[in-house]
Amino acid sequence: MTDQSMAAPWRTDHVQGKPRIAYDHAGHGPVLVFLHGIGGNRTNWHDQIPVFARDFHAVSWDARGYGLSDDYDGPLDFGDFAADLARLLDHLKAERAHLCGLSMGGRILQDFYPRHPDRVATLVLCDTFPGFDASFTPDKRAEFIRLRKEPLVQGKEPKDIAPVVARTLIGPKSPPAAFDRLVASMTALHKESYIKTIEATTNYDRTADLPKIAVPTLLVFGSDDRLTPPSIGRSMAAQIKGSEQVVIPDAGHLPNIEAPDKFNEAVRSFLMRHRERARQR
Repeated sequence: MTDQSMAAPWRTDHVQGKPRIAYDHAGHGPVLVFLHGIGGNRTNWHDQIPVFARDFHAVSWDARGYGLSDDYDGPLDFGDFAADLARLLDHLKAERAHLCGLSMGGRILQDFYPRHPDRVATLVLCDTFPGFDASFTPDKRAEFIRLRKEPLVQGKEPKDIAPVVARTLIGPKSPPAAFDRLVASMTALHKESYIKTIEATTNYDRTADLPKIAVPTLLVFGSDDRLTPPSIGRSMAAQIKGSEQVVIPDAGHLPNIEAPDKFNEAVRSFLMRHRERARQR
């Protein structure tokens, strides 16, 4: 456990093991886990935790190598995230949980589902995509990785690249405070672990088999997201039987931060209809 401000409406705990995984949580009831994107951490969901804690045991993690979670030796296998999520659910004694992931977090959930379909009550996939298509050849992947690693390898720190990257993600109508939060999130990245994650996520070539998803699924996209536009969500929704899509107006790639009230309303409405699908051991 960690020291926690008396004013915070959540507490920070850890899943022991290698690596140790940090998470913030509050509330009681069915477990709901929020997973951040490649430039994020558990604090990205602090506008969600108090709201969803009214009806759920709301949890946001730091993925391995992020925030208060441990770094690790050797390269990252993208499947390591799914194994860590299973460890977290075991720790929380959740036989089946509601899972919400944004961007990379959504890709983690699409990888986790076929590995552990019996542990998923519902999926909320936010501003994400099912995988790279065949046109993203090994050579193109290598160049993509090189361009994103180059500033860091040449001596820059995450704080140096954060404002530039944040401007490509945030919506044009988003409040300045949302931009500031995203910059702060990226500034806090663990440099070496972030590089490993860039490599692992780009080289991960397993495309999600969306038609095989058989749990209630909500797709949430920002209307002004340039990285993963709503059209990607529509394509995913067409492949996931019975799924729903919500587009959050005036939000970019992080609607949970840019338009938290609208995001919370849409996701809570969906989850409350399926609340009892989650089970504790």
